[in-house]
Amino acid sequence: MRYIIYGAGAIGGTIGARLFQSGKEVILIARGEHLKAIQANGLVLADPNKTERLNMAVVAHPEQIQFRDNDTVMLCMKSQDTQDALQTLVRTAGPSVPVVCCQNGVANERMALRNFDRVYGMPVILPATHIEAGVVLHHCKSIGGVLDIGNYPNGADEIAHQIAADLVDANFSSQPDADIMRSKYAKLLQNLGNSLQALCNAGSESADIYRRLIHEALACYAAAGISCASREEVRQRSDGLLEMASIEGRARVGGSSLQSILRGTGSIEADYLNGEIVLLGRLYGVPTPTNRVLQLLANQLALSRGKPGSLSLEKVRALIDAYAHPDSHITPVVLHLLK
Repeated sequence: MRYIIYGAGAIGGTIGARLFQSGKEVILIARGEHLKAIQANGLVLADPNKTERLNMAVVAHPEQIQFRDNDTVMLCMKSQDTQDALQTLVRTAGPSVPVVCCQNGVANERMALRNFDRVYGMPVILPATHIEAGVVLHHCKSIGGVLDIGNYPNGADEIAHQIAADLVDANFSSQPDADIMRSKYAKLLQNLGNSLQALCNAGSESADIYRRLIHEALACYAAAGISCASREEVRQRSDGLLEMASIEGRARVGGSSLQSILRGTGSIEADYLNGEIVLLGRLYGVPTPTNRVLQLLANQLALSRGKPGSLSLEKVRALIDAYAHPDSHITPVVLHLLK
């Protein structure tokens, strides 16, 4: 099996590099300065044990690839970029190529299934950083991450088993999971705080806001009849597997949304994280003021190319409380503050 890694940032770059190191054939799809750096000098993969420069195949566009019957495409871009990528991919690779959504959120699989015959979900538990062009940091000392896989909407076919086996060879923990979306909805709960981290550099002092985010999400899941893996299931699956360690001379800056702000990309994944809960709330009549305010604030921060940590927790709490107020005269004021 040849792996096409569509989106060679922190997650895609790490997975592609580890598969390449294990002897698998890999092509990266990258863009901008990151693409130029890899083309010129290879992909630099740094982890707590060593730093290695990998001379990997990389292209700017799927049209530059001659697709083969044994190809599998792993989508690793942010969700806001998925639709454009899928439209390009189906024109160049055709609808029969297997597509793995190795992404946060739960909307990518449904987008892919409109055009592709075989779609797979893959929750991402992989601590990695991409800030500098041509460089990916992988912050694990032993097992590289947990990357289970299953068919969307359900099942675990021969391809899912083969991908899981190849990922194990590449030093990840990976298992076929016939009900993979339960895990993806559980992972979504963990990612609801990404916007808060980008906005406030928040830690344990933001626990009250995080609880509100989760409470809204679980109420939406219940109203929509969505099955979600329990906290205990998640803990049992990953406990003791990941040994985090520092990389000499290179700090870990935070999660994927914060990295987007630091790179000044002009976009953030909030519409597919907090926004997913807002959408469910609107569909099923569940109030979601906390997720809505964070969605709006995160988008504004990204569009303005603002600095991470530029908003106080007190301001965020005040905006959430005002947005949730039943007085209809207050909501327009909050929206004005968010502009």
